[in-house]
Amino acid sequence: MVKRVGLFGGTFNPIHVGHLRVAEEVKNGFDLDCIYFIPAALPPHKDTTGLVDAQDRKEMIDLAIASNPGFEISDVEIRRQGRSYTIDTVTAFQGGKQENTAYYLIIGMDQFFEIVTWKAYEALFEAIPLIVMTRPQEPESDPSKRFDTMLEHARLHVDKGYQARPDEMCLVHDTKQPIYMFEVTPLAISSSKIRALARQQNSIKYLVTDTVEAYILSKDLYSHDT
Repeated sequence: MVKRVGLFGGTFNPIHVGHLRVAEEVKNGFDLDCIYFIPAALPPHKDTTGLVDAQDRKEMIDLAIASNPGFEISDVEIRRQGRSYTIDTVTAFQGGKQENTAYYLIIGMDQFFEIVTWKAYEALFEAIPLIVMTRPQEPESDPSKRFDTMLEHARLHVDKGYQARPDEMCLVHDTKQPIYMFEVTPLAISSSKIRALARQQNSIKYLVTDTVEAYILSKDLYSHDT
């Protein structure tokens, strides 16, 4: 049997219930055995202002996913240190000791459209299938039109050989890995909003798990976030 594993990277500063919900939906939608949450040591495309220590972010993920046996955490990017490049992370997983494992890279629609700025992005499309999460409230609300936009982007910036399978919401290619579009529940929650609330000493309850809320309060995280 082949084990099916999702790789879900991010700063998770902090991890919130929106992250947990979309991961649960992707896990069920693609029949994945587990999803690895992978906190970045130093994100190459984000402002690091207000970014708390990687070990704190890792601990919050541990607390948030503790009750879900289908969620795991990997500190591969923290151990590697320096800027966290997705291609290096994918290579590390695929070159590891887990045999008979199929990996999927989970990203957001916004990340898909900026992926051409990522390190060795062309290699990603050859190395691993992509699951691109999209939310119904995004500017282009018609799923078929969003799918067409993805196809156009893939043909223009990656390879013109991509073909559409609309019934599967999947882009396929003769030599590259498939790209799936998958709608997830829109939860209007952001880590930046949570940090702002914490800085203002306002409640963050129900935006994060109780365990993460307690951790943030006990360590006074984000109180000086700017």
